[in-house]
Amino acid sequence: MSSQQKHQRKFNWRAIGQSKLAKQIYKARYLYLILLPGIIFYIIFSYMPMYGLTLAFKEFRANLGIMGSPFIGLKNYKYVFQDSEFTRALLNTLAISVQRIIIQFPAPIILAVLLNELRSMKLKRTLQTVYTLPHFLSWVIISGIMLNLLGNNGAVNNLMGAIGLEKQDFLISDKLFRPIIYFSDIWKTAGWTSIIYLASIAGIDSSQYEAAYIDGASRFQTIIHVTIPGIGSTIAVLFMLSVGQVMNAGFEQIFNMYNPAVLDVADILDTYIYRVTFERPTDFGFSTAVSLFKSVINFTLLIATDRIVKSRGHAGIFY
Repeated sequence: MSSQQKHQRKFNWRAIGQSKLAKQIYKARYLYLILLPGIIFYIIFSYMPMYGLTLAFKEFRANLGIMGSPFIGLKNYKYVFQDSEFTRALLNTLAISVQRIIIQFPAPIILAVLLNELRSMKLKRTLQTVYTLPHFLSWVIISGIMLNLLGNNGAVNNLMGAIGLEKQDFLISDKLFRPIIYFSDIWKTAGWTSIIYLASIAGIDSSQYEAAYIDGASRFQTIIHVTIPGIGSTIAVLFMLSVGQVMNAGFEQIFNMYNPAVLDVADILDTYIYRVTFERPTDFGFSTAVSLFKSVINFTLLIATDRIVKSRGHAGIFY
């Protein structure tokens, strides 16, 4: 076969492949049309702004713009790691995030299992609605509720004073601030997240429960050996997403609830970035360097957790 015939054959195969792809796209054209707004949204708001990450390696000058600002290499990172406030914020972020996973992550699982065990559908739906409602409140509103409950003149302190107990400075106590943010976050988010687990529980084959009942398993044994393993993949995926957010630690909640008295235990990377950007002389290169550092660590942890979960036989996020 001559080289010209080989080239023609290769060209024909490529044309056939392209033709099949075009037919498949045309056949699913309405699905692609539905996807189009989402694709456009991510291109405009997620991918196009990525060029701004170059500020992490530049000295930003407003008159030159992002692309025209001079390149300074890793100098911003040198300043970042020499800043004692950054070190404090980093350690607080890691501590709060790890404690959130330990304390908060099991809460919606437990709530979903308890709701699933209720025999009265009316009570189950009522409780599910009550537990889900706080999700729709902003952290501004919830921080106001916490202030009215736990402030110096809040309901809890007034009650303690009325019964002869000593009032507590809940919101300005280094020891109490973190437990308050954990349990207020559970109150806000557990009901909403439990919906995912309830949907996963609903997908468990009922024959497994029947087999457990025939074998004489108690309700607790059924939960341990049927329900929990049945939602194992869902737990694994949500755990991976939680680990992938370790460097975030909940900016909205902490920003609305913290104060200078608890800065040593409440200051996280996001609140640090906020102060660097808006409360100090403008240095967008410095704050972008911290943000990029956060994103790289989060992505690395997400990939590592995905590999670990896959090695345990569960489906991962990345294929």
